Amino acid sequence: MSTPSLSAPPIRRLTPRDLQVCADLSEDRGWPREEHKWGLLLSAGTGYGIDAPDGNGLMGAYVVTQYGPPGRPALAAIGMVLVAERYARQGIGRRLMRNAVDEAGSTPLTLHATPNGRPLYEQLGFKVIGRAEMVMGRFTPAGGPGALPAVATRPATAEDLTSILRLDTEVFGHDRMHVITRLPAFTDQLRVAEADGEVIGYAGAWPNMATHVVGPLVARDTETAKALIASLGAGTDRPLRTDIDVRHEELLAWVKESGLEPVAFNAVMAYGVPELPGDWTRRFAPLTVAAG
Repeated sequence: MSTPSLSAPPIRRLTPRDLQVCADLSEDRGWPREEHKWGLLLSAGTGYGIDAPDGNGLMGAYVVTQYGPPGRPALAAIGMVLVAERYARQGIGRRLMRNAVDEAGSTPLTLHATPNGRPLYEQLGFKVIGRAEMVMGRFTPAGGPGALPAVATRPATAEDLTSILRLDTEVFGHDRMHVITRLPAFTDQLRVAEADGEVIGYAGAWPNMATHVVGPLVARDTETAKALIASLGAGTDRPLRTDIDVRHEELLAWVKESGLEPVAFNAVMAYGVPELPGDWTRRFAPLTVAAG
């Protein structure tokens, strides 16, 4: 990483104590404050930021969440790349992303890019490897309750954690224990799907402003994914929001028939690897696009 000039504040590591200034930065850019999500990212991942010279918050920030063996990450997800409005178009975002690439070394990187952010990431060598569609709305199952898949779901218990971790590692491709073990406290609902006594899927719903975000969503097949979403929808009076891999066309069509409307598309991008590991056919939605 190049040495900053004397007039350029250094990039420093953020801690959970920086949660409020991170939320302020989100709000500054017109995003929701998302303190709950920031809290998870700053504890399960590592945040980086540049303090504003005037002492008023952050010039910019991002978070990296690493996966794989501790100390030897096999993949890292970049998220929450934000620059304060008054410092926009001054190279801050580029500097932060160059730092992310330099800090990663040989570790492959992934991120979800908005249309605005994608050109910068492409200039730095990231390649588009997929797309995710954000949908949001009041969930009413298409065809009514009688049309729901006959897949058994129930609230997850502490005894399910080993099975959830095993399934998640198999589907995601790398160990995410430091994130998955935080789900019982982070989510308002955490449910599993079962068949013949085996956990074949799991999903969480966590609070984000006025919505509940469905994620992660890992399931044996589309019918299992539908059952998990329906069970989460039945447990909240808030609108649901989720980001679904566009290759899951049947699930996307079903959630739209069930009241969720298209909001936006994000490009899934990668650096240093041609595609993401694991089994995408069972990976329907991320915990959050900020953490992969």
